[in-house]
Amino acid sequence: MSEALLHLSGIGRCFVSDAGPVPVLSGIELEIHAGEMVAIIGASGSGKSTLMNLLGCLDRPDSGCYRIGGIDVAALDDSERARLRREHFGFVFQRYHLLPHLDAVDNVAMPAVYSGVGLAARRARAAGLLGRLGLAELTGRRPSQLSGGQQQRVSIARALMNGGEVILADEPTGALDSQSGREVLALLRELNLAGHTVIIVTHDRDVAAEAGRIIELRDGEVIADSGVARRTDAVPPVRRSAGEHGMSGRVSDACKMALHALRANRLRTLLTMLGIIIGIASVVSILALGQGARDAVLKEIREIGTNTVMVYRGSSWADDRAAGIRTLLPFDLQVLAAEPYVDSVTPLTDSNLRLRAGAVDATAMVVGGGADVFRVYGRKIQEGRTFTAGDVARQAQVVVLDANARNRLFGKRARALGEVVMVGSMPAEVIGVVSAAPSDSWRAGLLGAWLPYSTAASRLFGQPHFDQLTIRVRDGVSMALAEAQITRLLVRLHGSQDFHTENLDTIYKSMNRVVGTLSLLLALVALISLLVGGIGVMNIMLVSVAERTREIGIRMAVGARPQDVRLQFLIEAVVVCLIGGAIGIALALSIGGVFALFVDAFDMVFSPGAILLACACSMLVGVLFGYLPARNAARLDPVVALARE
Repeated sequence: MSEALLHLSGIGRCFVSDAGPVPVLSGIELEIHAGEMVAIIGASGSGKSTLMNLLGCLDRPDSGCYRIGGIDVAALDDSERARLRREHFGFVFQRYHLLPHLDAVDNVAMPAVYSGVGLAARRARAAGLLGRLGLAELTGRRPSQLSGGQQQRVSIARALMNGGEVILADEPTGALDSQSGREVLALLRELNLAGHTVIIVTHDRDVAAEAGRIIELRDGEVIADSGVARRTDAVPPVRRSAGEHGMSGRVSDACKMALHALRANRLRTLLTMLGIIIGIASVVSILALGQGARDAVLKEIREIGTNTVMVYRGSSWADDRAAGIRTLLPFDLQVLAAEPYVDSVTPLTDSNLRLRAGAVDATAMVVGGGADVFRVYGRKIQEGRTFTAGDVARQAQVVVLDANARNRLFGKRARALGEVVMVGSMPAEVIGVVSAAPSDSWRAGLLGAWLPYSTAASRLFGQPHFDQLTIRVRDGVSMALAEAQITRLLVRLHGSQDFHTENLDTIYKSMNRVVGTLSLLLALVALISLLVGGIGVMNIMLVSVAERTREIGIRMAVGARPQDVRLQFLIEAVVVCLIGGAIGIALALSIGGVFALFVDAFDMVFSPGAILLACACSMLVGVLFGYLPARNAARLDPVVALARE
């Protein structure tokens, strides 16, 4: 005699309660051979559903030995047990257990997803099975659009998807009217005649009478077994072999299932995305703000020229004696201007004074400079001319206004050249208008006026010395060497180093580092909001796992391995975060457009690197914060999951 397909020896199963272990099955001895149609009957609480769960590898016995085709199930891990369910068993449940967000074809095709069958092949086979069961016209309908009998037919088709060598039917007619019940039993008889081993769990003796063998349970023990001879002429059903899907196919299928699930719960998906949207928009916007601010600051320095050296009074900015040092004099200009490495040099002395033109009176920054002051500072004349060396020599009462001062005193359309303005108590003729340099943005709104330094010193400030000197070094000359030479020259002229120098090239590099560091700090602050969003994803995904426990049980029953369930929920989290990240990036770009309409100082700069970083952050958040819910889903017990309403 050949070995039984299903062999149970001394099987016992207990459940734990507050009062202690509760035995449900005890000493079950049972053999079921291929091709049999068996009914397991018993009153509620007799243990028949527990026995079916053990037969279908949904549950594990506490004692005894269970072999399937000679394989000891106790020696198998969860993935191998899932393979047995996938390749040997098909389940027909009393409550159908169809996924509501999938149509009939996708519900039937689900077991083949976990067998690695390609999309086209599994959909074609699913449609064929539905046609075979009389549902060819209903393949695109969802469970809510089908009657109870039609849903049970879909459930039977799903059980046959991978071959269904053994059909386990749990109260298959319990939720059906009598006509639908008779049709389902007729289908089960046809499947048995086709070679399938059919095991029906029922409390209805009329249903059990349709089987060739009846096994009765009471209080967890077999009390009767009709022992009718098994079928010996049955042709075993063709077992569907695994497809050629590799890891990429599994990931692709998991992505599709994740999108199905997300579309089925749009509001929850949107709420899950909200924190990621805000977090990514914050990160991208702050990075863009930081990049824009850095570009603006560095552009201002470049406008002046990075080949510029400034000489200030005092040994450092912290020198309290700086205000009393008066050694920066016109003779220093002459000596420095004669040096071969010097392109141009200008002094600088400034003070806030009142400007008046007619009835208009305003405060301005009045600057005394040399004939090369605008060359040194990279300013361009918009109207008229700048003052010359002759104007400096004769202390000419002429003034060059910046664009802000010109517009304030004379309006944007009125002519300014040749007009006389009062600079403090001194009248001066307007000979030119200079553009407002980007480097003045830190004092945006202030007015500027430029005078020959000799005029400013004798007629306004009453001081022969300068506050600072600015030297523009010729192109191609080492800034470090030029700065060292300037220092040595002025020390020789002054007799001591009562001044300090700053190199704009060094300032440029320092500012670049400082602004970069500030941008990084702001980005880290923004990342906090992204982490908060990630925690939100994790919390809602945990809720999703709790709400979809029965779905997880169904997937495990049709052959999903723990890693398949884990992968699906992990991909759902990643997809949510990636879509949220894309929306966040779009929101940040919109913020940049609005920012440009209201802020003129600088633009937000969106670099491809920042956008790629945002995408990477989205994916990383999905993986990190989706792992715990995915792990919890993968660890669910199929029996407990299926029982969850």
